[in-house]
Amino acid sequence: MTTAHRFTVADSAEDPDADIWFAEPAGFTAVPLDALLPVPGSQAADDLRTALAPILDAALDGVARQRFIAQFTQGQQLLGALTEAGTVHCSIGLHRDDVDAGAASCGRPLLSFFTVSWRATAVSPRAVTAARAVSGLDAQARIEFVELPCGPVTFSEKVHTPGVVSGIPQMSLVQFRAHLPHPDCGRLAVFTLSTAAVDRSEQYRAILRRIAALASFDNPLRPACPRVP
Repeated sequence: MTTAHRFTVADSAEDPDADIWFAEPAGFTAVPLDALLPVPGSQAADDLRTALAPILDAALDGVARQRFIAQFTQGQQLLGALTEAGTVHCSIGLHRDDVDAGAASCGRPLLSFFTVSWRATAVSPRAVTAARAVSGLDAQARIEFVELPCGPVTFSEKVHTPGVVSGIPQMSLVQFRAHLPHPDCGRLAVFTLSTAAVDRSEQYRAILRRIAALASFDNPLRPACPRVP
């Protein structure tokens, strides 16, 4: 049986300054970067304070309120660092693990983080740019070159484990990346999907490949030009 795919079109799809269009599967919630990182003194900053006021008022005491403010500020700093590095979109993925119905892990929540970033590149053919994007990776990285509807794309995949002296919890993280050269041949869109569910790499790999396969540098919502008789 074949069923039609359903899509919800975000307002950003109508942005006249958009440079790339893509679709995320169910379970991903976009992080409102503009709302969380407003310009100081702007209306957006006032709106953010208004939105946070009920949360702060509901805090049990001053300690809890200060803890929330500190954690929220830290989150803003992390998002700010991402945007400074060229990130224009972030989404948090939440799914239920239902791969092994009889396993003890069945039903556990699976978290992931998806970003879209832009990188400036030397002007060159798109296939060359795609290859260069993964040329510096070590031998442990998994690399693949494919042709998709949006053009040449390279996929890379690597598992990261923090060093013992880093002070970070010893939890492995797998990162999947899709490198999509723009048709102007001077920049590169990078889709990154990260998760600590390393044992579900196959499923997350498929998710990123599906997102990349649906990506387009041309507005898919633009009406087709009428044919000249």
